[in-house]
Amino acid sequence: MSKKRIGIFGSTGSIGRQALEVIAAHPDKFEVEVLTAQQNADLLIEQALLFKPNAVVIGDENKYAAVKEVLFDKGIKVFAGAPAMVEVAAWSSIDLVLAAIVGFAGLAPTLSALEQGTPVALANKETLVVAGDIVMATARRKGVPIIPVDSEHSAIFQCLIGEPVSRVEKVILTASGGPFLGKKTNFLINVKKDHALQHPNWSMGAKISIDSATLMNKGLEMIEAKWLFGLDASQIDVVIHPQSIIHSMVQFTDGSMKAQMGLPDMKLPIQYAMGYPDRLNNDFTRFSFKNYPSLTFEQPDTKTFRNLAIATEVLKKGGNAACVMNAANEEVVNAFLRNRIGFLQMTEVIEETLVKIPFIEKPTLQHYYEADSAAREHAAELIHSLI
Repeated sequence: MSKKRIGIFGSTGSIGRQALEVIAAHPDKFEVEVLTAQQNADLLIEQALLFKPNAVVIGDENKYAAVKEVLFDKGIKVFAGAPAMVEVAAWSSIDLVLAAIVGFAGLAPTLSALEQGTPVALANKETLVVAGDIVMATARRKGVPIIPVDSEHSAIFQCLIGEPVSRVEKVILTASGGPFLGKKTNFLINVKKDHALQHPNWSMGAKISIDSATLMNKGLEMIEAKWLFGLDASQIDVVIHPQSIIHSMVQFTDGSMKAQMGLPDMKLPIQYAMGYPDRLNNDFTRFSFKNYPSLTFEQPDTKTFRNLAIATEVLKKGGNAACVMNAANEEVVNAFLRNRIGFLQMTEVIEETLVKIPFIEKPTLQHYYEADSAAREHAAELIHSLI
């Protein structure tokens, strides 16, 4: 078999860097066709020199000259800007797109790849949160798979192999609880970003780490699960599992349950998605029950961590509500990381934005773009009023 040519969209982020580690460990299975980054030109150049892709894209057009100066005479094509991301995603030379761009920005390149008929390994949950109906319909129309990279959705995906979705009673997404498990509002009011970024189990990027701390990440994953697996809101549940060993579970209509387990290491679901349908050997550390004599579970505290309750209601409401919530969340997380608002104020801005932006029951793609823009603008105004 020829090597699988991978396009990594978001190669300088946490998922992208780990994906390159997987590729380096399996040079007989994979080669890099395209690498993209938004801001980190230095790391993009370093990755390109090491993996020698056909092309790179730097999102920040101001950094195009610097990237081109180093890579052009190496035979590597260099492009810049968001339109180039979308255009390159549609290249027929890519066998698999790893969609690892953070946030709403990942939607357009992912849709472009699917329209080309390219399979997508999806690490960008916001793409499905924002426009899951359109994304999944595109994948079905083109007859190409979307293989989840999130550990929770990879777990469900693996549990469903050989099982008809019609026999699924419910899926249970596990959550570590983040760095503030068990804490109450009087503690969270004083939380700063350095503490919120200290996830107990996973090594992740800044945005997803904050989402994990607020439990918004689990809310986004519930919405992602709806679209990925064709589920109703009533079929999706969340349980706190502090050890992060069971990555998620599926309960079937006969009462039996499957769970996928392993140590918390994102390279495993990344490797699984890139190698699918094969399972590739590796030298990752293995899970041992001797080191985990007790696995515990508890219900999430949605009174303290209201983001999960908000996301649950948005999941039930449908329409453009998830798009609005996601846009507001991206704005507040960015503001929190810049020390502009407090931890609990993030939830307040999201709630107010959902009230302000008009609800559309059956949005088009253009409606999603408009709702995203309007929600960001309103959230930014609210953030400014809190400073």
